[in-house]
Amino acid sequence: MGKKVLFINQEITPYVPESEMSVMGNLMPHQMQEAGFEIRTFMPKWGTINERRGQLHEVIRLSGMNLIIDDTDHPLIIKVASIPQSRIQVYFIDNEDYFQKRRTTVDELGDEYSDNGERAIFFARGVLETVKKLRWAPDIIHCQGWMSAIVPLYIKTAYHDEPWFANTKVVTSLFSEQPKGDFADNFKQCIEFRDANKELLAKYKDKFDFIELGKLAIDYSDGVVKVGDEVNAELAAYAQANNKEMISSPDEATIQEAYTQFYNSILEG
Repeated sequence: MGKKVLFINQEITPYVPESEMSVMGNLMPHQMQEAGFEIRTFMPKWGTINERRGQLHEVIRLSGMNLIIDDTDHPLIIKVASIPQSRIQVYFIDNEDYFQKRRTTVDELGDEYSDNGERAIFFARGVLETVKKLRWAPDIIHCQGWMSAIVPLYIKTAYHDEPWFANTKVVTSLFSEQPKGDFADNFKQCIEFRDANKELLAKYKDKFDFIELGKLAIDYSDGVVKVGDEVNAELAAYAQANNKEMISSPDEATIQEAYTQFYNSILEG
C-alpha cells in the first residue's frame, strides 16, 4: 500500500463552479491516487451544493460530535459522495450555523462573511476529528485553499500527541484567491485549542487578515506549493525566507511525477 495523503480542500469541482482552486481540488486526489498513494479527501459542505444532484448522504457513525468554538457548541455533521468521473470519495464537513443555507466565503452581494475565521476553525477541527474516527493515519496532509490554513498549526500543536498525526507532514498550496477583509476581532481567541495557545499566536498581528493567516499556515507546514502565477508575492517570499521546501505546481502532464518526488522529499526530510 502506498503512502497516505489527506487532501483538505476549500473547493472541488463539480460541487462548486470551476476555478483554479476547485480544479486542483478535483485533479490532485485523482492524480495522486493513480500514482499509487492512498487518499482521503475533505471539503466544506457549502450551502450552494445541491445534495440530491451530488448524491450526498450523511454518515451517521461519523456525525454527532459537538465542537466548542468561542464557548459555543457547534454540532458536526459529516456527509459523503463520490465524484462521478473519478469515483474519488469526498467527505463534507457540515454545520447548520456555518454552512447550511449560506454560500461559500462571500454572500449574495459578494461581501465576505464576518465569521469566515470561525468557519475555517470549525472546518479544520471537523476534518481532523473525523480522520481520527476513521482510524486513518495520513503520512501527508495537503491543504488546498485558505479555508484549510489553520490545519498546519493544529497538526503541529493541538494534535501532535495524537497517534494518528504523530508523524504527519503538512503541505500548503498557495493560490491567487484571497480574502480582502480582516477576520473578526475574536479570531485569535477562537483558534486557541489545547496546545495551540495564545503564546504561539503572539508573533502575528492582533488583526488577522489573509497575509497573517498565510504566514500561520506556512510557519507550521513542511512544504509549500505555488499554484499559478498570481500567488501573493509577500507570502511566497515569506515561505522562501523561512527555508520552506517549495515547488511551483507543474502542468497536468507531469503532475504525478513532480508531486511524488515532492512528497517523498518532504517525508525524508
